[in-house]
Amino acid sequence: MRSVRATLATGAAVALASAGLALAGPATAAHATAAECTNGANGFNSIPYNQNGTNARTVSMGYGVTVRLQYGTVNGVQQGWARIDGSTIAGDKVWMDWTQTSGSTWMQCGPFTVQSNGSPNTSAAKRTSSSSSYQFRACGNLIGVGETKCTTWW
Repeated sequence: MRSVRATLATGAAVALASAGLALAGPATAAHATAAECTNGANGFNSIPYNQNGTNARTVSMGYGVTVRLQYGTVNGVQQGWARIDGSTIAGDKVWMDWTQTSGSTWMQCGPFTVQSNGSPNTSAAKRTSSSSSYQFRACGNLIGVGETKCTTWW
């Protein structure tokens, strides 16, 4: 799987470069390492790597991998988190962006790295809010591909 991903990603990059198109990188955000958004830091809560909840948004990463923005009850409170699952490869990454400004600025919680092939992983969880400016999105990056994809804000 790794060589298929790398070969396809390299071919796509060469094709875009030949056509004179640039590859866009992820937008700039305030970054919090995994340690800065777990165990209660910055209001984030640690959850099991295989925590599953209700899907709010999803994005296909290709190669049989999906990144999901999920929510559910954690410690008696509704919280949201990011999850990556499917045909994952050790080294694939998932994180959650959180905003209080409707997406004009945000904090990136993670990335959290898949530890073994075929395993899911999650970001830390954060309490949800009824405020329309308080939103989440889930993002992922596949090892050997290099492209980052995110769900829409929720």
